[in-house]
Amino acid sequence: MASRITNYFREIKDELLNKVSWPTWSELRESTWIVIVASLLFSLLIWAFDSILGFSTTEFYKFFK
Repeated sequence: MASRITNYFREIKDELLNKVSWPTWSELRESTWIVIVASLLFSLLIWAFDSILGFSTTEFYKFFK
């Protein structure tokens, strides 16, 4: 049983070091900036929709008061 567990972790180490294709630092930085910009744009879009719907709902209920 212990040898199976040891073998399992040895295979994990081998796969992470020799078989996984890791990005370079420049690729990683570029991807990070893309995620940051996309997140900001998406959050601004959600904020805009929320503001418009909130204003519309408020005006709708004022109209029927």
